[in-house]
Amino acid sequence: MDIIVLKFGGSSLSDNIKLNIVANKIIDFYNKNNKIVVVVSAQGKTTDNLIKEAKELSYEPNKREMDTLLSTGEQVSISKLSILLNRLGYKTISLTGWQAGIYTSNDNGEAKIEYIDTNRIKNELDANNIVIVAGFQGINSKNDITTLGRGGSDTTAVSIAASLQAAHCYIFSDVDGVYSADPNRITDTTKIGELSYDEMLDLSNEGAKVLHNRCVEVAKKYNVLIETGSTFNNNVGTLINNKIEESCVKSVVKNDNLFLITLKYESYNADMLNKLYFLLLSHEIIPLNILNNSTNSFNISFTIKACDLGKFQELLEGEISMFTSSFTNISRISLVGYGIMNNKNIIEKALEILNINSVEIFSVELEECKLSIMTKEKVSDKILEQLHHELI
Repeated sequence: MDIIVLKFGGSSLSDNIKLNIVANKIIDFYNKNNKIVVVVSAQGKTTDNLIKEAKELSYEPNKREMDTLLSTGEQVSISKLSILLNRLGYKTISLTGWQAGIYTSNDNGEAKIEYIDTNRIKNELDANNIVIVAGFQGINSKNDITTLGRGGSDTTAVSIAASLQAAHCYIFSDVDGVYSADPNRITDTTKIGELSYDEMLDLSNEGAKVLHNRCVEVAKKYNVLIETGSTFNNNVGTLINNKIEESCVKSVVKNDNLFLITLKYESYNADMLNKLYFLLLSHEIIPLNILNNSTNSFNISFTIKACDLGKFQELLEGEISMFTSSFTNISRISLVGYGIMNNKNIIEKALEILNINSVEIFSVELEECKLSIMTKEKVSDKILEQLHHELI
């Protein structure tokens, strides 16, 4: 009997009707003589609502207590699904992260899985139970509950699959695979049948919301076969594996959740940038794409995530108020597909499209599987559509 790991996202579990659809999907896999481990997220917008409620109590809630609070969302999901499957006549047991033996680092809110003691899961599988595990959570060396960050249930699923040497890890959501562009932005997208780990990792890192980037890193390291698919149909999904093909562009993604920051000061010394960098990191702001134009005066540019803009503005009003600053909402467009680096036609065509549309470029990055172009302002989806039409 093969061990199969199934992961279901929050949109697949948001009400009792959808829970029944999920239960029937699990039963289909179980009846094919598989041992089943199910990993689930919190239902619907539960995590967002819990964060909102906590911030009504405290502007900056204690991180340990936030992990304790947020972990309850997945516990509701596992217990409801287990209750339903047991009623349907299938032996099922729910396990929290710590009951499943998921041990993590001590970083509340962004913990990393260090190892999984699979004895409890294996014992339950040997007893022919369907095992339902709470994603997104574990326990640290202090015996405190930890959470893995947004999208962490994907990482839970792939890590369990790696630890159990599972034959397959299915990631189910409300979309049936990875597409050549965001279907909500582009009308004529096509589903991609197969992607390498590197291609999928590039897409995740560039803002595609199909898989959590850390789960792809784990899958690549341990050679876990992933298939993304829809909870609500039986269409063939997208396979993520170690197969590498020479190809053209497979997908194009645009990330508008970035701000280009410019900081200036009348004098400059080599230590100023280092101090600024460590100050930003200490406030959990990660500056990227740093460009240092300083000579006699301080003049640097870098990008930050849009979600970090509030924290950065607080620093501008306090610890770095001496700097003259400006910030602009910008776009980062990435073309992903193995072999892009060696295909000058792709690069020329992409730059030509941006030039025709008078798009001013801030930076260009070229890697084996990816061409990323940062613009100096936010660009419309029309640009994305033209790139998709011409290159895919």
